[in-house]
Amino acid sequence: MATASLVSAVEQYSIDESFVRLEDQREPLVDVGRAIQARVLQWVALPVGVGIGHTKTLAKAAQHASKIWREKTGGVVDLRKPEAVEWLLRRMPVEEVWGIGRRMRDNLAGEGIKTAWELSHAEPRTMGRKYSVVLERTIRELRGESCIDMEQSPPDKQTICSSKMFGQRVHTIEGLGQALATYIHKAAEKLRKQRSLCGGLRIGIQTSIHGDGPKYANAATVIPDYPTDDVRVLTKHALRALEGIYRPGFAYSKAEVMLMDLRKRGEYTQDLFTPSQPARTDALMSVMDKINRRWGHDCLRTAAVPLSPDWGMRRALLSPSYMTSWDQMWTVKC
Repeated sequence: MATASLVSAVEQYSIDESFVRLEDQREPLVDVGRAIQARVLQWVALPVGVGIGHTKTLAKAAQHASKIWREKTGGVVDLRKPEAVEWLLRRMPVEEVWGIGRRMRDNLAGEGIKTAWELSHAEPRTMGRKYSVVLERTIRELRGESCIDMEQSPPDKQTICSSKMFGQRVHTIEGLGQALATYIHKAAEKLRKQRSLCGGLRIGIQTSIHGDGPKYANAATVIPDYPTDDVRVLTKHALRALEGIYRPGFAYSKAEVMLMDLRKRGEYTQDLFTPSQPARTDALMSVMDKINRRWGHDCLRTAAVPLSPDWGMRRALLSPSYMTSWDQMWTVKC
């Protein structure tokens, strides 16, 4: 991340947006914002807006202003002074406030609230009782009261899903089994990365909803003997469940795998009378992940995962990853 070396803490909010902590930075913070701008432009060749505020919601409002008045502000807006907050919020439609959607905008219009400034003067607790605690937090944040903490690492997923449309129709149970094994391989990697165990597994297959051919869709849920992140165990259960829902004579267009009932290692109580995942399995999965991180995503996998499947996604029109892959960066020869 381009900004990580300039600040002490970064929260990746979305693919193109981050929150950073600036309490330990020297004034003026506008100069810090311009340094972040310059770093991002140098590293990824993208212009960005920077908003500075005492709360996340005010920082988002400042960033919004940095885009609207880019020529006057240079793309960096410091919204810490009360007069600056008032000036902007009076001119900011309420639907531009972070967390206010169309339905809430209409509800607030019925309350006579059309600007962010009017929203900031609503009574937080009353509005929270009437609508939601999220709206109450938003109002408090607009008033300068920080209610939304920084998350320096994304929260663990509660379910992990791996699902794709096939590049061409699959007619055999063997082809569907290969697809499910491939998806489980990817999903289990994500499961182990967040150090969770899977307590339930759901698989699904379906034909295309378009066209005139026969339609069929079905799914099955499996509960392993114990919570596990072992790709071999999960694959075995998935293939066994597939035998129960597969029907010949259909052209299948999609399969999916969902890992459910995820439990964080060390944060759940095991059943005294049921088995748990063997220590040897933990060691094996650790070695497998280390090999794949070093030599490639699919270097080591179960035998059910094919090398080059016929049903793989079509990638003839895949756009080059000039800005995210070192192997595809442009080279200039003089």
